[in-house]
Amino acid sequence: MNPEVLLTTSFPKLKLYARGKVRDIYEVGEYLLLVSTDRLSAFDVIMNQGIPYKGMVLTKISEFWFDLTKDIISNHLVTTDVNKYPDECKEYSASLKNRSMLVKKAKVVPIECIVRGYISGSGWNDYKKTGSISGIKLPEGLKESEKFHQPIFTPSTKAEIGAHDENISADEAMQIIDKNTFEEVKDATINIYKKASDYALTKGIIIADTKFEFGKFKNEIILVDEVLTPDSSRFWPLDKYEKGRGQESYDKQFVRDYLLSINFNKQPPPPPLPDEIINKTSEKYLDIYKKLTGNSLV
Repeated sequence: MNPEVLLTTSFPKLKLYARGKVRDIYEVGEYLLLVSTDRLSAFDVIMNQGIPYKGMVLTKISEFWFDLTKDIISNHLVTTDVNKYPDECKEYSASLKNRSMLVKKAKVVPIECIVRGYISGSGWNDYKKTGSISGIKLPEGLKESEKFHQPIFTPSTKAEIGAHDENISADEAMQIIDKNTFEEVKDATINIYKKASDYALTKGIIIADTKFEFGKFKNEIILVDEVLTPDSSRFWPLDKYEKGRGQESYDKQFVRDYLLSINFNKQPPPPPLPDEIINKTSEKYLDIYKKLTGNSLV
């Protein structure tokens, strides 16, 4: 039986800090409380319907990756155990369980840190037009979904809700953040990706690309937000991989493909999603969580 879909939260005794495309964020003392709703954003437009289990998958899979990568870089996670949350959160425990994280309050580094191991999505589109991604000149003759010899770092802007992120060059990124911070987040991004993608291959999963966010906490760069989720990554089944075409995926690309098939103009208001698309997307989120972690939410 599907849990009740949570599209928005209301915790009157907690101070609302911000609402993102998917997360509602509350300020709790010196910490932030990140609550993953079941909202779905595609092409930077928030759909009117939610995806069952989605917020739980985002939280639990991030928790898994935070633990796996903590030897590379520290992260903002304090706990996901609602019993260890501050007292003012206690009466909301039922809503918070499995879909929230208590985290350190870091100052976010204002670029999206994208790493690509394979050429797909907006990177493939840019390459077809210019032969480059984010100012990085690539070999001629690459095919869609082809693996790069080495992962490439292709930062983008961090757009406000409703606006689109734009791929930018390293020089453009260093006009937004200083060179030392740029080099540090670039190295961390590639190192986390290499460790995670090597691990995922042992589970029969290709991580084609993903994006990370970083923050500064007590003068240290740390990993924040979500990590290697189906919202922030492209996950492909290894046994069905074949370069030269788009790939089957375990992420919200499934929804993007549906929206493209009905010629969605990528602007609000969003069209309604059929039950079949909603349920299939939920299955994909649950499936990738189980394949990668060995755990089940159902």
